[in-house]
Amino acid sequence: MAGAVNRENLDRIVGEIVQNTPVTDIHTHLYDPAFGDILLWGVDELITYHYLIAETMRWVDLPYEEYWRLSKVEQANLVWQTLFLDNSPYSEACRGVLTTLKALGLDVASRDLKAYRKYFGIRQVAEYVDQVFQIANLECVVMTNDPFDPVERRIWLDEVRTGKMERDQRFQAALRLDVLLNNWDTAWPQLKEWGFSVTAKLNEDTIQEVQRFLREWLEIMEPVYMAVSLPYDFQLPETSARATLIEKCIIPISRETGIPFAPMVGVRRRINPDLKDAGDGVGKMDIASIEYLCASFPENKFLVTLLSRENQHELAVLARKFRNLLPFGCWWFLNNPSLIEEITRMRLELLGTSTILQHSDARVLDQLIYKWDHSRQVITGTLVEKYADLLATGWILTEDEIKRDVEKLMGGNLWTFLERSI
Repeated sequence: MAGAVNRENLDRIVGEIVQNTPVTDIHTHLYDPAFGDILLWGVDELITYHYLIAETMRWVDLPYEEYWRLSKVEQANLVWQTLFLDNSPYSEACRGVLTTLKALGLDVASRDLKAYRKYFGIRQVAEYVDQVFQIANLECVVMTNDPFDPVERRIWLDEVRTGKMERDQRFQAALRLDVLLNNWDTAWPQLKEWGFSVTAKLNEDTIQEVQRFLREWLEIMEPVYMAVSLPYDFQLPETSARATLIEKCIIPISRETGIPFAPMVGVRRRINPDLKDAGDGVGKMDIASIEYLCASFPENKFLVTLLSRENQHELAVLARKFRNLLPFGCWWFLNNPSLIEEITRMRLELLGTSTILQHSDARVLDQLIYKWDHSRQVITGTLVEKYADLLATGWILTEDEIKRDVEKLMGGNLWTFLERSI
């Protein structure tokens, strides 16, 4: 058969295909470079990523409040000294910094932070975005866009909606609804200030006005999906404001527009509040809540990622039962090679190619480089194992079939699920 693959060339072919397949990164915290300074990039942002802050504070005898009073450069100096010079930097977050610097052509062996700063200091953001996308081999990324954030809200209303801003279509939007769903006591007065006739009580008039708010922002952002980060003890059904808003606002608008709802569940916020963003933890959820959504609203589509390792098997099994559920990625604390390998293998064994294996969750542009480099290594090894199992049965594989599979697993399934293209 033309293009047939055998055990001798399998490793090379799979490796090349995984490396050469452009990715749709379904969940990041990045921004279109036209959004300005809220797009984080550069070595000091990379080094002061909250994972590395938490690691650093395990070593230094420094009150948390003193760390936060340091400048960004001073914070980065402390992290660099503590994690990269006083200790071997083999945690995934530390290794990621080194992978990124190496991919950019910098001398990692020099350990010269000043030289790295000089390199980034002469970069222009537009050209640097192109460079990162090329190195990471990305087709597009999906942002996290919060209409309750005053800085971002102004950009959408004053720059995007008016047509003043030329958008980079490699950065797709996702309408983030954390404030609306998790903090109704804060959300409704803000909605009222913006001209929506809402009250604290979720009566029919308020429900209609929240739906109007959603329609307006879906029109402004044209998002890929509506998302929310939910705590580990999230429950449906229940009588809370959050549950009411999901069932009476999010679900109807999602069904009306065809835009999926993406619950991301398992966070325990601020278990150490002194660490700020670095102080969040993880908890196991009751997956019956996701089952309830899928079973109760079969005409809706749900993109789901869960934070707890213990929930991953349940999620994969649930996805076998409901075709309106698409699991994606290894979120946050799961974005480590050993866990990516375990979860990838399990999903391939339970779901075949009907999943999205990974997303970066990148908060700093540069992280796209290492997160996809490391994930591609793991995905390659796991796929080689699975294709070798097929070959051992006498099954014949072609390169085109492997390309087809990898394109689906690396983000193509999102566009099929949405019944649209980029």
